[in-house]
Amino acid sequence: MLKDLVIKNRSFRGYDESRKITQEELLGFVDLTRYTASSANTQPLKYHIAYKKEEVDAIQALTKWAAALPQLSLPHPGQCPTGFIVICLDRGIAPNETAFLRDVGIAAQTILLAAAEKGLGGCMIGNFNRAALKELLKLPEDVEPNLVVAIGKPAEEVVLTEVGPDGNTRYYRDETGTVHYVPKRSLKDILL
Repeated sequence: MLKDLVIKNRSFRGYDESRKITQEELLGFVDLTRYTASSANTQPLKYHIAYKKEEVDAIQALTKWAAALPQLSLPHPGQCPTGFIVICLDRGIAPNETAFLRDVGIAAQTILLAAAEKGLGGCMIGNFNRAALKELLKLPEDVEPNLVVAIGKPAEEVVLTEVGPDGNTRYYRDETGTVHYVPKRSLKDILL
């Protein structure tokens, strides 16, 4: 059921590094994005997949995770993702990035739902060194990295909770740092 898959699809920040993500898995996830909606059917997104350890490590070094938990350095050593999909915008097709940010979100959600269906997990990462990543991946001049999607076998528990009376939506960890809590607004709170 779709609801179960959506609930299962969390932002994981700790992975089992012994479970390597394959080229075939990443290609399958990207292939699904070809069937998703695109603003004016322009289809300006391009994808770079990374599954070889050296490249995965190089991409990981250019990312920053969990802005709401600045006291932690996530993912912890030995718990990094074993694959990445970098979603890029081809400005030769669509020069106005703002008009196509919806497409990036649709593509990323599709990738992560497909990963969740296979028992994998991931995290959308918007905080990364864009210039360095563009150089690392040797992207053409008109192609800009827009979002990094980490993929791996989750090695942590994520628990959804209700937002309390104070309205605080910041995620947090338990005292051991092994359980990640994510407050969600209730249905009545999001309806107008």
